Amino acid sequence: MKTGMKITGLAALFAGVALPLWAQEAAEQAAPVVNNAFIFNTLLFLIGGFLVFWMAAGFAMLEAGLVRSKNVTMQLTKNIALFAIASIMYWLVGYQLMYPGDAWTIAGLVGAFAPAVIQGEIAADAAYAVGSDFFFQLMFCATTASIVSGTLAERIKLWPFLIFTVVLTGILYPIEASWQWGGGWLSEAGFSDFAGSTLVHAAGGFAALAGALILGPRLGKFGKDGRVNPMPGSNLALATLGTFVLWLGWFGFNGASQLALGTEADANAVAIIFANTNMAAAAGAIAAMLLTQAVYKKVDLTMVLNGALAGLVSITAGPLDPSLFGALWIGAIGGMIAVIVVPMLDKMKIDDVVGAIPVHLVAGFWGTMAVPFYTEAANFGMQLMGFAAVGAFMLSSSAVVWLVLKSVMGLRPSEEAEILGLDKAELGIEAYPEFRA
Repeated sequence: MKTGMKITGLAALFAGVALPLWAQEAAEQAAPVVNNAFIFNTLLFLIGGFLVFWMAAGFAMLEAGLVRSKNVTMQLTKNIALFAIASIMYWLVGYQLMYPGDAWTIAGLVGAFAPAVIQGEIAADAAYAVGSDFFFQLMFCATTASIVSGTLAERIKLWPFLIFTVVLTGILYPIEASWQWGGGWLSEAGFSDFAGSTLVHAAGGFAALAGALILGPRLGKFGKDGRVNPMPGSNLALATLGTFVLWLGWFGFNGASQLALGTEADANAVAIIFANTNMAAAAGAIAAMLLTQAVYKKVDLTMVLNGALAGLVSITAGPLDPSLFGALWIGAIGGMIAVIVVPMLDKMKIDDVVGAIPVHLVAGFWGTMAVPFYTEAANFGMQLMGFAAVGAFMLSSSAVVWLVLKSVMGLRPSEEAEILGLDKAELGIEAYPEFRA
């Protein structure tokens, strides 16, 4: 009797322990497997995307601060409109054109001119949500258009600029970006541009250069005797705020271009990119400060701001591989470029209101050519060829668009409107009405 009771007790004990374990194992087998890499990769794209979106505010503030008060409302209008246009055009055409899928077959071309579809079921082997990639890449497209806005400030009409933005964000940028990031011929040839020193910044700089050459300088900028007449910006506090906002957004611009956060190695890479990005910006600002003190005997705040931005552009092509010291000297050279190239443009009578050509085009070239110093797979010849190819395409295609717009609807307002200011002449709204003379 006692033995039977012991056996029964042991059986009950075994059942009490084993049955919950079996139930737990069965539940675990039935539960869906969580793809943590998918979640973290998608999160990286989304966080990086909204940081780069914040750069749109940075460009708006920077440009509003560096133009004269009579043109501030126009710059703010252009910046919010260009972002909205980019959002729609990149969906309608740009995203599919940038990632053609079928290479450049007839089917691929037809598909490229169809609106992007980001909904639907998640593929079994998906590394990230398609919507997050679309959102992140859109921000780069809009950034390219923002670069053009600052260079052509104060002497271009609103609607020609916005029509150019339609073409730039829907067609021109996606085509050249597809050569590298869409698996195109530059990628296959070995060109290296991690986050867009050439594909975004120099591309926008070339589009701006084409516009500046065709549009001409602002009235009174250059005297007949060759003298350069300063036209100070309206609000250096806003310009400084805009620079800090851009600096912040650049962590998303470069960091999320790692395109993965699903492993310890990816997380470490993103951390390195953040540190190098910050170091390059700091070095660019200090280099510009020291150089302006040496050359002009006074520190020029606008040059310091552009020095920081030029440092950021310079590190963007290769922010992962350099050491912190490498990021420092790469960024410092970028900052010096921002100071040196501005007077060179003045001598050529090229009017760049905010200094976007030195910062984005020339520093973009330097950043692209600096990649082989730390990236073994890159070489100087291929880097030069890739930059030249993007530059030739963007300069020539942008020039064609600008010339067509000039012949069809004109680019410049009348002299009276330019003297009055585009805020009142075109928009009828002044940014600072209480300060009217």
